[in-house]
Amino acid sequence: MSSILILGAMSDVAQALAHEYAKNGYNIQLAARQKERLEPLQKDLEIRYNIKAVAVEFDALNFTSHFDFYKNLPYEPNMVACVFGYLGDTAKGLTNWKEAEQILHINYTGAVSILNVIASNMMERKHGTIIGISSVAGERGRQSNFLYGSAKAGFTAYLSGLRNKCFHSGVHVLTVKPGFIKTSMTQGMPLNPKLTATPQKIAKDIFKAAAKKKNVLFSLWMWKYIMRIITSIPEGMFKKMKM
Repeated sequence: MSSILILGAMSDVAQALAHEYAKNGYNIQLAARQKERLEPLQKDLEIRYNIKAVAVEFDALNFTSHFDFYKNLPYEPNMVACVFGYLGDTAKGLTNWKEAEQILHINYTGAVSILNVIASNMMERKHGTIIGISSVAGERGRQSNFLYGSAKAGFTAYLSGLRNKCFHSGVHVLTVKPGFIKTSMTQGMPLNPKLTATPQKIAKDIFKAAAKKKNVLFSLWMWKYIMRIITSIPEGMFKKMKM
């Protein structure tokens, strides 16, 4: 039976993704810090969809543990979704290195560390799918979230290169670039409802895109064109704008 490993399984998008894949017959491995917090989701998935779900301990910032974490999984997954992320506080991060470090390491370094391990294994096996959740914030640096955006820009570039590397071994890499998502991380933010997706919508889009072996997914779809406009603004004009 097909299976998926979800890294950062406590997030709203990750849990929606777990439900989407479970209802389509996939066994699920849920990975996050404090795996006991995943037990209600694990049991719900098993009972609701009659699949096998397990919870495993994973710390994105414990880089030296990543090789052993993957090697000691109950079984090798067919698919892996890297969902963890941290929006953080850019204003605080500008003067507080610990905050900046959290933003950069969670969104980029931790993701690269674990996906290097996973990609190497999948290339040896000659099959597999990697799903990386980046962000439209990585398309252009903006004053409101340039630390987060820069980390996501790096992650997008990493996934592009990884896709190129993995293709020759039969492994597919999907880059997901969500726009606004209605989650606990964005709660209280003034988001335009017409441009804001639910975690369930993002999960459905990811499932379809991965099945079709798409390379890049913008979700919602209109963000592809919104970001095309934003990235076309000349730098001399863009730097004067408040975004």
